[in-house]
Amino acid sequence: MTHHRRVLAAALLLVPVVAEAQAWDVHSMSRPKPRAVTPAPASAPAAPPADAIVLFDGRDLSQWRGGDDAPARWRLVDGAMEVVRGSGSISTVRAFGDIQLHLEWRSVAPPRADGQNRSNSGVFLMGRYEVQVLDSYQNETYADGQAAALYGQQPPLVNASRPPGEWQTYDIVFRRPRFAADGSVEQPARITMFHNGVLVHDAATFSGATAHMRRATYEPHEDRRPLALQDHGDPVQFRNIWVRDLEPER
Repeated sequence: MTHHRRVLAAALLLVPVVAEAQAWDVHSMSRPKPRAVTPAPASAPAAPPADAIVLFDGRDLSQWRGGDDAPARWRLVDGAMEVVRGSGSISTVRAFGDIQLHLEWRSVAPPRADGQNRSNSGVFLMGRYEVQVLDSYQNETYADGQAAALYGQQPPLVNASRPPGEWQTYDIVFRRPRFAADGSVEQPARITMFHNGVLVHDAATFSGATAHMRRATYEPHEDRRPLALQDHGDPVQFRNIWVRDLEPER
């Protein structure tokens, strides 16, 4: 297939996905909520693959930086790192493009609030494309803002959340967006994702960089950018974070 045909095919595939996302107002409470499924019980963290880049192994925050390239100020707690309210989001020292990402996170137990105030955080791929972190176990909120949602864009296929205080796993295959020389989008960012071993996104597309209370749009950026984890004010914990660089698709 020629380059121009690949671009046209990608654009045609994107149209129905974007149309579906934009058929609903951002954060509409009327948007159908994904049905809940019960995942397998949580297990001890497995060792990463031999070719993985380990971003957090429970011992230090050397692979992460805070704002203005300062040392990350999150806490180390029993082999996990915990958000410190007001300390700011943290980003990886390294930059990444196409990746396989594994991480585990845990919400506060018992819950201290409801809706978007219940253990809120986020995983920002390339620092721009957010996968929501939230305690979504029997917790009502808008569909595009629950756990594993592409925040403000696409709900997960199902709600595979475990109860508060149990470890949750995210396994993500992320394909970065491709931009033409004029800055237009040749291929949107795509994600395939498993939440607690359950498929929640199947080659889903981001309609742009994550935005709050408005439609997402794309802006050209580097081919490799750091990952980020969000400080949303809640003491969410993370552990066992690793990535694998992926070759470009052929």
